Amino acid sequence: MSLIAGLLPFTHEAYFDFSCPEVAERQREAFRYVRQTYLGRSFPLILGGERVELTDTFAVTNPAQNAEVVWRFPKAQREHLERAVSAAAEAYETWRFSDPLQRATILKRAGQLLRARRMELNAVMTLENGKNWTEADGEVAESVDHFEIFAREALKWAQPKPVEPMPDEHVTMIYEPIGVVAVISPWNFPSAIPLGMALGAIAAGNTVVLKPASEAPLSAWLLLEILEQAGLPKGVVNFLTGEDDQMGDPLVDHPRVRMVAFTGSKEIGMRIYERASRVQPGQIWLKRVMAEMGGKDATVVCADADLDAAATGIVQAAFGYAGQKCSACSRAIVEDSVYDEVLAKVVERAAQLRVGPGEEAFEVGPVIEMRQGERLLRAIEEGKQQAKLVLGGERVQVEDCDGAFIQPTIFSEVPRDSRLFREELFGPVLAFTRARDWQHALELANDSEFGLTGSFYSRDPHKLDEARRRFHVGNLYLNRKCTGALSGTHAFGGYNLSGTGAKVGGPDYLFWFLQSKTIAQKY
Repeated sequence: MSLIAGLLPFTHEAYFDFSCPEVAERQREAFRYVRQTYLGRSFPLILGGERVELTDTFAVTNPAQNAEVVWRFPKAQREHLERAVSAAAEAYETWRFSDPLQRATILKRAGQLLRARRMELNAVMTLENGKNWTEADGEVAESVDHFEIFAREALKWAQPKPVEPMPDEHVTMIYEPIGVVAVISPWNFPSAIPLGMALGAIAAGNTVVLKPASEAPLSAWLLLEILEQAGLPKGVVNFLTGEDDQMGDPLVDHPRVRMVAFTGSKEIGMRIYERASRVQPGQIWLKRVMAEMGGKDATVVCADADLDAAATGIVQAAFGYAGQKCSACSRAIVEDSVYDEVLAKVVERAAQLRVGPGEEAFEVGPVIEMRQGERLLRAIEEGKQQAKLVLGGERVQVEDCDGAFIQPTIFSEVPRDSRLFREELFGPVLAFTRARDWQHALELANDSEFGLTGSFYSRDPHKLDEARRRFHVGNLYLNRKCTGALSGTHAFGGYNLSGTGAKVGGPDYLFWFLQSKTIAQKY
C-alpha cells in the first residue's frame, strides 16, 4: 500500500471558464491551430507502434458543415486486423509482467501531457463530433481524470488479497491480466469512452486493439499519440479504423481476442454478446464481454421538490450535446399536482437555448449526421400522433451551415406505451409524462428495458430513501441532473439492457480485465 500512499490526493480536473475573455480567446486560437495543423490530413493506423499509411481512406466530416471534410482515416483490411491482434498478443507477453508502478507512471505522465493540450483536444472533438466548447471541455477534463484514476487503480489491484491463513501453507491470492482486449467505442464520447476502456485494460496488464467510431476517430488517435509520448511500449495499444464488415465482427470473433469492451447501441451490443459467446477454432477460453448499451433515462419530480432546480436539471440533461448521451434525460415524470408548473418552467428554459455550431459555442449543436437528423424528425412526426408537441419539433436552418440541427423538442402527456416513452431516440427530444403520485412516478421510471441513470427530486428524506431503494438504475442522482458523471467519484454503468454492469471510473472496474489466481505453498 506504500505505493498508493505515496500519490498526491486526487482532485478532479477543473473546467475552463469560457466566460473569461482571455480563456475564450485561447480556445479560439486552439481552433485556428487545429484547422491549420490537421485539416485535410490523412492519419495512419498504428500497428505494433508503427504508422501504417493506406491510400484507401474514408472522410471524417464536420457535423455542423457536412460538406467540410476535416480529416481522413484508413479503411483497414483483414490483414491489418491480423497484424494488430498479433502485435497486441506479442506485446502482452512482456506487458503482462510489467511493474504496476511503471504502468502508473506512464498514465500519470500521459495525464500531464493531455493537460497541456486540452484546448487542442477540445477543438478536435468539436470539429469531428459537434460538441460545443463546454461539452468538449468536460469530456477532455474527464480524460485527464481517467489517467489519474487508472494510475491509482493499477497500483491498488497489484496488491494481493488477504485470505484466511493455514498453519502449514503460505497462501496468496493475486490478480493477473487476461490477454488481448478489443475496444470498440462510439462517436458521442470519442475521448473519454475509448480511453476509459483502454486504460482499464492496460492498467491491468492487458494489451488492446482499439477500433474507434468512424465518425470521430482523431480524438482517440491523439490520445494514443500522447500515451506513446508518455512511454507506453509499442504494441500495447493498436489503432484500427475501417468498415464494420472488415473490422467489426472479425475483431469480435478473432480467436486470439480474450475480451471485448464495447460502448454503443443496444442492437450492436447484443450482437457482440451473442457472437463472443461462440468458441472459435483454436480458441481455448470463453470470451469476456463488457458492454454499455444506452438508456432511456428518467427524471422524477415530486410535488415537494425545488421545482426551479428540477427544471434546470431536466433542461441541462435533456439538451446538453443535443441529447446525444446515453445518460441524457429523455423522460420527465412529474407528479400531477405540479406537472403543469414544471412543464412550463422546462419549456421556458429550453426555448432560450440557442441552436448552432459548437465551434461558435452555441448551447445546442447538430446531431451527428443527416441520417440521424432524418430519423429523429420521423420519430417526432410519429410522436405528434401519440402526444402533444409543446416545443420545437423542426429542423433549424443555420446560416452557412448544412448540418442536421434539430430544435429542442418537448412532448407532454406522453403515454407509457408510446415510442417516445420507451425507445432511446438519441437526440434533443424530451417526453413529459404525468404521474398520480410519487410512488406512481417511480413505477413509471422503472418501466423500461434500460436502467442507466435517473434523477429524483424531493425535499422529503423518506421519499429520497425510497428512491435509493426502488429506483432501478446504475447511477441514481438525488436533487441533481442525471448527466455529468465524474471519473473516480460517480462510477458509471447501468442495469438491464443498459449493459453488463461494469462501472467505469469506479473502484472495481479493473476486475473486469483481470482473473484471480490462488497460490498455496506447503511449508
